[in-house]
Amino acid sequence: MANTVYDNFYLSNEVEDQFNSHLDLLRFCTHDPSLEGTAGMKRIIHVYSATDGTEKLAQGAGNTKSITVGFATKEYEILLAQNRFEWFDEEAMKDPMLVPVGMKHAGTDLFNTVQGDVFAEFKKATLSVNASVPNFDAFADAVAKLNLENQEGVEIFAHVNSTVKAAMRKALKDDLKYVEAYARTGYIGTVCGVNIYDKRDADDDAIYVGTKKAVTMFTKKGVEVEQIVNGLRGADDANVRKNTAFSRKYYLPALTDETQVVKIALGA
Repeated sequence: MANTVYDNFYLSNEVEDQFNSHLDLLRFCTHDPSLEGTAGMKRIIHVYSATDGTEKLAQGAGNTKSITVGFATKEYEILLAQNRFEWFDEEAMKDPMLVPVGMKHAGTDLFNTVQGDVFAEFKKATLSVNASVPNFDAFADAVAKLNLENQEGVEIFAHVNSTVKAAMRKALKDDLKYVEAYARTGYIGTVCGVNIYDKRDADDDAIYVGTKKAVTMFTKKGVEVEQIVNGLRGADDANVRKNTAFSRKYYLPALTDETQVVKIALGA
């Protein structure tokens, strides 16, 4: 199907915002650029986990169990995300914005796909706390479950959508502090040492509190763009002046440390 093209007189250069979320989750991951192989190949990863050990004790009583840390060997599959954008020479001549807008959305679509897979790894959290509302106690309990001996220099973060953000502001009131040192895109405020970020496609019934050690993003290389135009295209496409561009990325997001992310189950 050909792209819909409008005369330049009617064409607005305003490009609609197509991102599911402006927040780049890769800054909340550990990046490992050592990925090798092709789509579908397997990679063995050690995933660290910990058992709960917190107990409520009466006077004179001691702990009956201890926190233990171990790892499990899990197999992940290397992913390939690719999209295709096609246009005809006549379309590009009639509408100079066609190709820039198409390629912009190719990058946006690729970004959204990768971001969704990264967030899905955080959602595999095995540690959890229950909370009727996202109040101070909920975040304090979540931080207590993180395996952190020293929090200095470690950023603890959480992502919330607009619905949870409203409930959180109502529950926290003055406990939600805005720290200038964390003034960056999506930052809302800090509670109990947890930096809160706005992610409009986050869950309505859960908040994931963690550190960047929780998820590792393995990448093979940057985004590849392959264009098939003019003499490089096949005879059939050349005959009808059809152009094609492919955008692709090899990657593997993995929850590599289950001790570094906690799910706050809301409404529980």
